[in-house]
Amino acid sequence: MFNSLSDRLSATFKNLRGKGRLSEADIDGTAREIRRALLDADVAVPVVREFIAKVKARALGSEVAQALNPGQQIVKIVNEELVGILGGQTRELAFAKNPPTVIMLAGLQGAGKTTLAGKLAHHLKNQGHTPMLVACDLQRPNAVTQLQVGGKRAGVPVYAPHPGVSSEFESATGDPVKVATEGLAEARSKLHDVVIIDTAGRLGVDAELMRQAADIKAAVGAHETLFVIDAMIGQDAVTTAQAFNEGVNFTGVVLTKLDGDARGGAALSVASVTGKPVMYASTGEGLKDFEVFHPDRMARRILDMGDILSLVEQAEANWDRGEAEKMARKFADQEDFTLDDFLGQMQQLKKMGSMKKLLGMMPGAQGMRQQLDQFDESSIGRVEAIIYSMTPYERNVPKVINGSRRARIAKGSGVHVSEVNQLLERFTQAQKMMKKMAGGGGMPSMPGGGGMPGMGGMPGMGAGGGASKKRKPQPKPKKKSGNPAKAAQEAREAELKRTQGAAKRMDGSSFGAGTKDLKPEDLNLPKGFEKYLR
Repeated sequence: MFNSLSDRLSATFKNLRGKGRLSEADIDGTAREIRRALLDADVAVPVVREFIAKVKARALGSEVAQALNPGQQIVKIVNEELVGILGGQTRELAFAKNPPTVIMLAGLQGAGKTTLAGKLAHHLKNQGHTPMLVACDLQRPNAVTQLQVGGKRAGVPVYAPHPGVSSEFESATGDPVKVATEGLAEARSKLHDVVIIDTAGRLGVDAELMRQAADIKAAVGAHETLFVIDAMIGQDAVTTAQAFNEGVNFTGVVLTKLDGDARGGAALSVASVTGKPVMYASTGEGLKDFEVFHPDRMARRILDMGDILSLVEQAEANWDRGEAEKMARKFADQEDFTLDDFLGQMQQLKKMGSMKKLLGMMPGAQGMRQQLDQFDESSIGRVEAIIYSMTPYERNVPKVINGSRRARIAKGSGVHVSEVNQLLERFTQAQKMMKKMAGGGGMPSMPGGGGMPGMGGMPGMGAGGGASKKRKPQPKPKKKSGNPAKAAQEAREAELKRTQGAAKRMDGSSFGAGTKDLKPEDLNLPKGFEKYLR
């Protein structure tokens, strides 16, 4: 979503590197480039003006003038001001003291309210709540059916007494206010602690839409009213948000379609214009493509600083503790890392979600945009197919996989033999790394000066690994002389040198003590130990 904005800001900050002092012209030029980048990203003009004014005021102050690295200080200021216009602090749902907590979703048609209802229910269910969905969108064709499908996928009940309309030619007949109040009563009787109400939208803001939303909110006494907005609608986001804020006085914003390729100005404008925080973000079609919106983390992503905290949270939520403990025991016992283990690790990564998204959370991800764009998500599935095409013995003893076995495996998994070869190469690298780490050697030195071994050859990333370090040339053995007398003399000298070296090692002089100096009585050894020195 913010790729273009990130690229522009990164290019702007590069011009500040290495400068020991920033002039007023440098600051003006940087502010001008940041202004252009934000306007090109469809950020609302009033928001841009306020943002640039704050950045310039701080940049011209003492905190930059006295900084050891003024360029980094400017980046710090921009990061802090970005956090401010994104809402400042993370804001989650405020639950009612007496359940159920009523959450109403409002927004234009097509913003993704119904899909979001299922995702939010799934998110709350994983936190230990017992949500129930209520279908109050009786105007959009098949909206009720869509909510029922979403509820089934999330594993939560859906209250839908009215089927709604099935085509655009039908007229809506149900009363959404009545459905909402009956749904709330049903939730109380079934002891659900959260009620999520999906309401109707329109193609544009109108009086009827606002009246219906306000009536539903008043009837059920909604504790939270979330305004759902498509992050791809650009400048119009501000107008729409202001209209809904005046009509229903929403308490928070949810951004959908953050995985799109639009410029993302809505995300940077809504919170600042309405004064209401962005609470959640939807980043895809799956139930798990949903996250709490953290302004500080989003600002770091925009500035290409990475989002390690979100990466760790995803790992903790999806990583199998049993599998992790199994691998830890293997490390402790220094057992061989097998292809079954390799497959298990790949499947754990797969459970965490899209690899592109995970890699995109790493610091400096914008610098490898081309590799990320070329990343093939389906390659992980091919790796699974290749390993499943091996026999149990081949997975445990991969050294036996010769040419004919590789051809059989490739045929069984529907891939080319070269893919089997690449997988075995990557596995060999991973096995070496695991052995070194299990032996207490830490991370092995990486080809090309750093990074994970075989990272370039990771599934979907193509071949790679970098150039190996050059070894120091070994001295060539001295050729024997062709003169028999001279050759015999050289042989005697070599034998004498070898004998003297052996004697030196035996007499302890390698440790700083000569033969004359080593006296048992001077060592203060326990009684009886003298015999070991003879």
